[in-house]
Amino acid sequence: MEKKELVLEGLDCASCAAKIEDTVKNLDNVDGVELNFITKTLSIKVEDEEKIEEIKKIVKKIEPDVEVYEKNERKRKNKEEEEEEFNRKLEIIRLVSALGVFIAALFVKEPFWLQVTLYIVAYLISGGKVLLRSFKNIIRGNVFDENFLMSVATIGAFSIGEFPEAVGVMVFFEIGELLQDMAVDNSKKSIKALLDIRPDYANLLKEGKEIRVSPEEVEKGDLIIVKPGERVPLDGIVIKGNSMVDTSALTGESIPRTIKENDEVMSGFINLNGLITVKVEKEYSESTISKILDMVENAAAKKAKTEKLITKFAKYYTPVVVFLAIALAALPPLITGAPFNEWLYRALIFLVISCPCGLVVSIPLGYFAGVGALSKQGVLVKGGNYLERLKNLDTVIFDKTGTLTEGVFEVVEIKTFNGFKKDEILKIAAYAEEHSNHPIAESIKKKFGKEINKNIIEDYEEISGHGIRAKIEGKEILVGNRKLMNKFKIKTPEINFSGTIVFVAIDGKFAGYIGISDKIKPGVKDVIKNLKNLGVKKTVMLTGDSEKVAQSVAKEIGIDEYYAELLPGDKVNFFEKFSEGVSTAFVGDGINDAPVLTRADVGIAMGGLGSDAAIEAADVVIMDDDISKLSDSMKISRKTLKITWQNITIVLGVKILFLILGALGKTDMWGAVFADVGITIIAVFNTLRILRVKYII
Repeated sequence: MEKKELVLEGLDCASCAAKIEDTVKNLDNVDGVELNFITKTLSIKVEDEEKIEEIKKIVKKIEPDVEVYEKNERKRKNKEEEEEEFNRKLEIIRLVSALGVFIAALFVKEPFWLQVTLYIVAYLISGGKVLLRSFKNIIRGNVFDENFLMSVATIGAFSIGEFPEAVGVMVFFEIGELLQDMAVDNSKKSIKALLDIRPDYANLLKEGKEIRVSPEEVEKGDLIIVKPGERVPLDGIVIKGNSMVDTSALTGESIPRTIKENDEVMSGFINLNGLITVKVEKEYSESTISKILDMVENAAAKKAKTEKLITKFAKYYTPVVVFLAIALAALPPLITGAPFNEWLYRALIFLVISCPCGLVVSIPLGYFAGVGALSKQGVLVKGGNYLERLKNLDTVIFDKTGTLTEGVFEVVEIKTFNGFKKDEILKIAAYAEEHSNHPIAESIKKKFGKEINKNIIEDYEEISGHGIRAKIEGKEILVGNRKLMNKFKIKTPEINFSGTIVFVAIDGKFAGYIGISDKIKPGVKDVIKNLKNLGVKKTVMLTGDSEKVAQSVAKEIGIDEYYAELLPGDKVNFFEKFSEGVSTAFVGDGINDAPVLTRADVGIAMGGLGSDAAIEAADVVIMDDDISKLSDSMKISRKTLKITWQNITIVLGVKILFLILGALGKTDMWGAVFADVGITIIAVFNTLRILRVKYII
């Protein structure tokens, strides 16, 4: 199946969006259906293009005014914004006119026909669109939406002679809808402004000439020029020049970084002061910025449990309230002989109040705001579901190297035995590690510091979880951990060294060891403490390093439990031991820890800039490897959930209150409009507070 993304331009009805998603999900040969109401994007997997046309017809049936096209079919952002601005101005003119006629009708007492005519004109100007949409939707079988509810309520008010309230409710309902749309649009713009890092152009260097082109037109291997003040458009290597770059858009780091020749730069960096020439390493679709934007824009499509619950609730809530309204209008007059008009009026109030827009708009917007706020800090969350899971973690399991420690190894000690010399075992170890790119191997080769003649390496075998077996200049070489020595029955002495030990044996004799140290990252101890303060019950460290090293690190930073000398496959087994029945996060480097990252409730990768493996494997990526952002992410998750439940409580509480007041005859249509549109606007503005959370502890 091929993944497609359809843009639903003009989709402003949240309940209609839910109907579209449900209907498309029921189609045969269609999979992976997710409708992101915030970005108005429908993601699907289909086998043939005919399904796309069928889906377009479904959208048109539910929302006739929505235009549907494939995301990459056309790019007309400026034109869309201009049209939206023009349409909004027309809406304002329409509603101001309706309000003016309505006010005139209030002052006209005689003749009666003129008063009624003015009310009807004001009603048609303000509510014509609502009546038309309601009529079209009823024909298509889509009855229970806000258009239907408002149409029935206001026509009913007209039928019992409540002209001012009927017209006033429609006018102020439409004004409220306009204000609601503007509030939601402003909210989305505020959130998207956090992600406004897409490069507009690239300065392509071709045949000595500089050409301004779209980043999509640049190919791997091309040279581009980035001038001061410009955004780096594609990932690459600096081949000329040096400068300071602002990396905050990707990492949240406010301090500029110095770059020079042969340094890597990422799309999204801002060049501050120098002219640099960059050799492009990845095409735009594979660049860091493209992946980040795609991930964040699609994050809202992965719905949290709370979102799904509210969507399901809204689906049944409105029809139930409509039938309650019918019962409210019919039963009291039939049973007690009460005036029908009075109970019909109460039922009409019920209908106005029952619209669930406040919930289905503000809840997904809240999760999108949470994801956006974390993105600004350089923490990428792949969906609202993962953001929700960060709230209450019971156990956090860490990989050691590169996560809790810097992963920058350095040879600090060389000890020889049995007559061998230091230079000899260092050379042997460096040759044995020639084919390895492990940080420990790199530190040995760096310490050796000479060119390695590969011709003298006659045989090479890597023994997983143990080390290297090689034949160099006719000598049988073993380089690895104590398990490797034991495997080949080579006796080794007890060594008192707190770092990583690499044992070396030559022709069956123990030659000595190389001591390598790795620094603990700054602030790790505080992170563990903060996690405890946030309610994490257990912290665990898993490592392939020695027992002594693991014990030293765990003791220094305050980890509850640790497990050392693990083979690659062991980490999965140990993780599953801790993950049974509790909410668990695993924090690793996103490459060799991929199997564990995928099994965790939340897989968190210390991604580093441009780490494709990290971005692919994890649910959450900390782009600058700053582990302190783990506790910050939990705080933002909690704030997002807190505000989300505030909105749910406020919206449902006010609606239930006004439903009771309406049934008892203690409120009128004006109160009903507040309980619908007014409370939605309040919930949307409450959601914006997520963007103003102060995260750093």
